[in-house]
Amino acid sequence: LLIIHYLNMCVCVFWQEADGDDRLGLQVDTEGDGDGDSKADTPDVPLSTADTDNTPQCLNKALEGLPPRWKNYWIRGVLSLAMISGFFLIIYMGPVTLILVVMTVQIKCFQEIITIGYRVYHSYELPWFRTLSWYFLICVNYFFYGETVADYFGALVQREEPLQFLARYHRFISFALYLAGFCMFVLSLVKKHYRLQFYMFAWTHVTLLIVVTQSHLVIQNLFEGMIWFIVPISIVICNDIMAYLFGFFFGRTPLIKLSPKKTWEGFIGGFFSTVVFGFILAYLLSQFQYFVCPVGFNSETNGFTVECEPSDIFVMQEYTLPAVVQNTLRWKTVNLYPFQIHSIFLSSFASLIGPFGGFFASGFKRAFKIKKRVGLLGLQ
Repeated sequence: LLIIHYLNMCVCVFWQEADGDDRLGLQVDTEGDGDGDSKADTPDVPLSTADTDNTPQCLNKALEGLPPRWKNYWIRGVLSLAMISGFFLIIYMGPVTLILVVMTVQIKCFQEIITIGYRVYHSYELPWFRTLSWYFLICVNYFFYGETVADYFGALVQREEPLQFLARYHRFISFALYLAGFCMFVLSLVKKHYRLQFYMFAWTHVTLLIVVTQSHLVIQNLFEGMIWFIVPISIVICNDIMAYLFGFFFGRTPLIKLSPKKTWEGFIGGFFSTVVFGFILAYLLSQFQYFVCPVGFNSETNGFTVECEPSDIFVMQEYTLPAVVQNTLRWKTVNLYPFQIHSIFLSSFASLIGPFGGFFASGFKRAFKIKKRVGLLGLQ
């Protein structure tokens, strides 16, 4: 679960502002202080046309009298509330919508990362790179989600003869599709550019490993109950927001040179806030079958169902407190959902390890000279 959550967090944080914690009274150069990269080591990647201020004009006009720092604060606040409201709406629409959103994020992430490689690759006028990249994406998705369909939609597969054939020979078909792409890559090799082409081949496969694998695991997690999707996503969002707020109002001490606007105050404040938030959210969601039951397929209605007898982890239990706590609080026992205990570890992981996903994104942006921007998936 922690591995799934970490992978999910990495992609989630990649699309958020990598330098999220503003600090009072501290001016820094965010374009490479102490990164030690020489110009020779940095690929000359043209900036995207999206590297502009895409803030809604009405919002810019309403905040035009504010200092840049406070203007940025209110823009982040308004857009964050809008995105959180959209997230609630998606949850309300059910598991199918959540799956489609995960797939959309996967495709968009893949497109963004591949585009960076394509800008370098295209300058040499070498064939098929982008075509093969998308072909491999289709192959890997077919392999992963074909397995998922066979596992979770067994009744539907057994009912349709073509699906039975695809399920029976699924792995062979997947392997054959990959081999076809492999052969196309070999045929596309151009003399004097072999090394670059193999770089791009590896670039595509690493991107597939990071993006497609994690999205598949997220969807697998979702089928075990929407709570296993909602809680990890929510605590990452909470940590990012609270770290920014604590850093904005109380930040003084720099955390890491790679991301100069991050502060220890934001890091610590985000940690405690996220643990409390995760504990409360786990308590609220554990009470509803809609969130805790595995997502199943009903062959009679041809639809998804979320009805079950909740497992023990979502049943209230009584715990005896340690003697020290009993003497301090005068309580001997406490009633909790076991999942609330899980939430403490999940929140701690998101708060302590999660920011390193942001640091990774900061280094990635500096390596390829990518400016922060507003895109389809939110603030980057």
